[in-house]
Amino acid sequence: MTESNVTVREARAHLADHINRAEQGTPTVITRNGVPVAAVVPIADFDALEEAADVLLAREAEAVLAEGAPTVTMAELLADLFTERTEGAA
Repeated sequence: MTESNVTVREARAHLADHINRAEQGTPTVITRNGVPVAAVVPIADFDALEEAADVLLAREAEAVLAEGAPTVTMAELLADLFTERTEGAA
């Protein structure tokens, strides 16, 4: 699989072409000032990345539970996040 590298300007001007390439299995890396910032990839690649991330997070969660670390309910987690957000805004 050969990827192509294009600038943001080039990607914008030829987005449909890059989408077509992605459908055919060729990713396009988009750069800004020579630095990669985004990619147009085949959906199968994106789905595989999402699945791999889910598996990794599940393994990490299982490891934490196996260590006997304390757990919290979703309600407690959301309450803590809300409290941090409102305290940070003050």
